[in-house]
Amino acid sequence: MLTIVGFVFLLICVFGGYILAGGKMGIIMAALPFEFMIIGGAAIGTLLMANSMHGIKHVLGGFGKILKGSRFHKTDYVDLLSLLYFFARLASTKGAMALEPHIEKPEESPAFQKFPKIAADHHAVVLICDYLRMVGMHADDPHQIEDVFARELRKVANEELHPSHAMQSMADSLPALGIVAAVMGVIKTMGSLNEPPAVLGKMIGGALVGTFLGVLLAYGLMGPMATRLKGIVEEEMKYYEVIRAVLVAHLHGNAPQVAVETGRKMAPTEYMPSFQELEQALQELQIPT
Repeated sequence: MLTIVGFVFLLICVFGGYILAGGKMGIIMAALPFEFMIIGGAAIGTLLMANSMHGIKHVLGGFGKILKGSRFHKTDYVDLLSLLYFFARLASTKGAMALEPHIEKPEESPAFQKFPKIAADHHAVVLICDYLRMVGMHADDPHQIEDVFARELRKVANEELHPSHAMQSMADSLPALGIVAAVMGVIKTMGSLNEPPAVLGKMIGGALVGTFLGVLLAYGLMGPMATRLKGIVEEEMKYYEVIRAVLVAHLHGNAPQVAVETGRKMAPTEYMPSFQELEQALQELQIPT
């Protein structure tokens, strides 16, 4: 929502300043549909050429993520830490084999069912189950698992950042595409040199709308959106970093309470639950084993 507010404010300032300075909107409005078709169509074409169909769908999903913001908030971190605490406590008291019913069929696990948002998160379920499964396979070297975990998180981050990179590439191309539209307007004007100066002035002004529009869309829309999406992805990756921190701390032999406290410190400051909030949630945690 803040993205929309910012863009509207940008438009008000740009066009409001232009009008207050004595500029006439007629020339811009007359040229805008055609210039937008040239620049916008060319930008979409470059996006299609540079990405696979999966990548295009990912980019479209990125626009929705920009409007909605991060998926995770304080309650989500409390739920995640509670679930990880349950697994760490279960493994500590009953052994790694006690985890098998939960990690082999997470869709039937009462632990995952208690936290439906976690169960619906493909990345979270895969990370939790895969690395707990590795513990059951006696891959209990915490340093090795931490290294593998970190490399997988980097892979996930790179995949999730693809829409941001695609948007930034589009933003980088828009000023040049605006020049293309402006040059085409100049070519059109050169073919009408027999027209009176007043007509030529309007045609040149319309051509310059292409440059204006390309720069505005690049630095006023696509660039900020790419930056915003990158920030959201990096913030959401902290959620998965919590999983890594708790499981690695558990493998180092820490008590379940200490392991989840290690994970709590990885949550973004804005959403990090306090020690007391997490302690209360753990005391109220009731999951059948």
